[in-house]
Amino acid sequence: MQTNIPNTLFCFVFTLFFSVVLHSQEVETNSIPVRSEKDSIAPAIDSEEILTQLQEQDSTKTDTVKKPQFLTDIVDYTAKDYMRLSPRDNKMYLYNEAQIVYGDMTIEAGLIVIDNEKNEVYAYGIEDSIGNYSQTPIFTQAQRKVEPDSIRFNFDSQRALVYNSRTQEAEFNVKGMVTKRENDSVYFMKNVRFTTSEDVDDPEYFFYARRIKFVPGKKIVSGLVNMYIADVPTPLGLPFGYFPLTDEETSGFIIPSFGDSQYGYNLQNGGYYFAISDYVDLLTLGSYYTNGSYTFEFSSNYANRYKYRGNARVRYEKLFNSERGFPDFSERSSYNIQWSHSQDAKANPSSRFSASVNLGSSEYYAESINQANQGNYLNNTLSSSVSYSKTFPGEPQVNLSLAARHSQNTRTQQINLSLPTLQLSMSRIYPFAPKGGAKKGMIQNVNLQYSLRAENQMNTVDSLFFKPEMFRDARLGAQHSIPLSTNFKIFKFLSVSTGTSYEETWVSKTFERSYDPVIDDVVIDTISGFDSYRTYNFNASIGTTVYGLKNFGKDKKIQAIRHVMRPSVSYNINPGFDRYYDAYERDDPTTTDQIELVDYSRFDGTLYGAPGRNFSSSIGLSLSNTFEAKVRDRDSTALEPKKITLLNNFSLSTSYNLAGDSLRLSPIALRGSIPIVKNKLDINFGANLDVYALDNNNRRIDKLNIENGGSLFRLTNGSVNFGYAFSSKDFEGGDEEETDELENETFRNGGRPDDLFGKGVGPDGELFDEDPFEGREEENESSWYNYKIPWDVRLAYSMNYTNRTRQNEISAHSIMFNGNVELAPKWQLGVSSGYDIVNNGVTPTQLRFQRDLNSWMMSFSWVPFGNRKSWNFLIRIKANVLSDIKYDKRRAPDRRL
Repeated sequence: MQTNIPNTLFCFVFTLFFSVVLHSQEVETNSIPVRSEKDSIAPAIDSEEILTQLQEQDSTKTDTVKKPQFLTDIVDYTAKDYMRLSPRDNKMYLYNEAQIVYGDMTIEAGLIVIDNEKNEVYAYGIEDSIGNYSQTPIFTQAQRKVEPDSIRFNFDSQRALVYNSRTQEAEFNVKGMVTKRENDSVYFMKNVRFTTSEDVDDPEYFFYARRIKFVPGKKIVSGLVNMYIADVPTPLGLPFGYFPLTDEETSGFIIPSFGDSQYGYNLQNGGYYFAISDYVDLLTLGSYYTNGSYTFEFSSNYANRYKYRGNARVRYEKLFNSERGFPDFSERSSYNIQWSHSQDAKANPSSRFSASVNLGSSEYYAESINQANQGNYLNNTLSSSVSYSKTFPGEPQVNLSLAARHSQNTRTQQINLSLPTLQLSMSRIYPFAPKGGAKKGMIQNVNLQYSLRAENQMNTVDSLFFKPEMFRDARLGAQHSIPLSTNFKIFKFLSVSTGTSYEETWVSKTFERSYDPVIDDVVIDTISGFDSYRTYNFNASIGTTVYGLKNFGKDKKIQAIRHVMRPSVSYNINPGFDRYYDAYERDDPTTTDQIELVDYSRFDGTLYGAPGRNFSSSIGLSLSNTFEAKVRDRDSTALEPKKITLLNNFSLSTSYNLAGDSLRLSPIALRGSIPIVKNKLDINFGANLDVYALDNNNRRIDKLNIENGGSLFRLTNGSVNFGYAFSSKDFEGGDEEETDELENETFRNGGRPDDLFGKGVGPDGELFDEDPFEGREEENESSWYNYKIPWDVRLAYSMNYTNRTRQNEISAHSIMFNGNVELAPKWQLGVSSGYDIVNNGVTPTQLRFQRDLNSWMMSFSWVPFGNRKSWNFLIRIKANVLSDIKYDKRRAPDRRL
């Protein structure tokens, strides 16, 4: 049945939507409300009373129905059992699957009652055939939906009452016994529990407040509030509470955590968060320890959509060991600066700016009071790069880049800086190429390029970083390069390439050397000013590809084997530039009455070094081999045999010096890999073989090893390594799922990304992959009895052999592994360890435990032995809005100051 609805109904629909739907959240109730004595709104009649009134009525006076006056759309209403107007009560009743549709808005309920006299509307559920309360009201417009159990709304006062309501706002689920709408933006609730648990009826924890003021989208303000865990009240309580409910970032205080360590009792990581704008924020953190130690940190994230994004972090620590006046008292300072910036590729295709900075004190990762990452501790290098590049389109195309680079060895405390590095390159030019068609022959393939590299390089140590001494020893230079080359084929099968290169090097200072007999040492004088030298060379190579095939027959398991060989011969000639060399006189240390001439170049010690003095002419030989096989597929339905690789890129290379007087043949280098499991396990190997023998002082002599009573080749060094990762998914049916490896904090700081040294641990003791169960499908009860145990293992094996001077020893030999197993849903164990076979010791080891507690996350990491022995325990609420509610306990590694 369809009809138009009177004005009063339209007022209800229109006002209810804009006053209730837009300013309330999802609402559900479990019982029909009981009227409060202080409430001015008349009580609603229940469903039994409505049915009684309907049965007493015999007819409906349709002449009293008012015609609509300002409807902007057709209003349709339907009901399965009843659609009645009561002239005596001036009410309208819709019963069983009642529905009102106006525009894009729909109201559905088991029972809808409109009281035109009181200007009130009631929507209820009804009891089904087995006595369950069903067909609760549903208010829908577009994608917004409100589902209360029952509701009363008064058009005159614009107030509403909802009983036993459930509301979802931001990350909170709120359940209140009585909810009263005061106006269009304020709600008061009584006997309220709110939690971030998904199940508000049976939460793992909740906060209980007797009265709250609820402003949707902004805040919850409560009176006395207590925390309940598993329905058990805790002594944790506040006389009042304030909970922000905004999706936008807002400024506020960060509550510190309390603990104790070797530096005394402490308050860690407290501070203030500044939500500066929609594009940038600032986080300030600090820690204080009772022995006087302190730390502070500033970090900021910034982003401009479709243009760029990045983050920056600065941390400073001042730590005291023991107490002042004691013999073992010491103090130290350390700092760390990190900056990451990336530009959207679409922002400016012809130019790009990027930054990746990680620099600071060499001992920061080893001794930081808030850093417990095993991988960072074992990583001994820090590096940074800030670069800008610009492309100038055209013919030829020109590329320009300007960069500042930094590398630092935290063990030796050596720092290398390039401030800045300028690179300019021009694309390849073919001056004799035809205007159309492919290039053919030696002349048409002649091409040349141009490149420039200029930099200002500084080498210093940690203690002199950014001090005047660092800039005083800076080296400035530039190098121009113009390569000219061509390629062609002869006899159709031989590919030939040849070319020459011209280089010119500029420097800002040179070094003159002389001998001072008074101090009996060499004196080096720095000559400031522009100087340069020029070099050139010639090279040529010829190579081809040879295929060998052996068929065994299609009825054989191995049907064919193919051998692919790629031999090549190269020739290089480098003239000697002895005109850039001088000599100084000094007393011959072997005699008392003779003078010795010592050759040197004034370019020794400059940025690019001195040009080669000796003429060299050498022939290079290399041979690359690949062995493949065709085997019968185990799948009988396969139409084609399966191709497998037996030996991949097995190469041999050496060189012969035509200009040398002795030891002309260099050691033969062997490299290759053996595929064992496709795309998973390749055994990589390498070795160097020397044909020359050693004398009694273990020095190479111009005598073949076989002539000296040895074998044809002398193995000087060798290596074997492989890595293999497999998991329970490899033994399950279906296609293998490919997942991208997440970049963790250790990897961003230059450490290993494979967790073989353990997972990174944050400042509060939390594992960086804080939620390994995220995205996993919820397990139902039956799955606990038929549960598949997910697991993954990663292995790494490495062995190095050294025999260059008759050591005949294995210099390095280790196997490491990292594994994780989910023993039961939401329970995960992990371990990272290994064994050093040479030193007979266990490599850095970490044990991990993680438990998903639904609304909570618990993690424990333990380094059981070694100089990094430590443990971290953390349990906290997952939701970011309550991230400060946590408990952490730790034992920090011993610091060797």
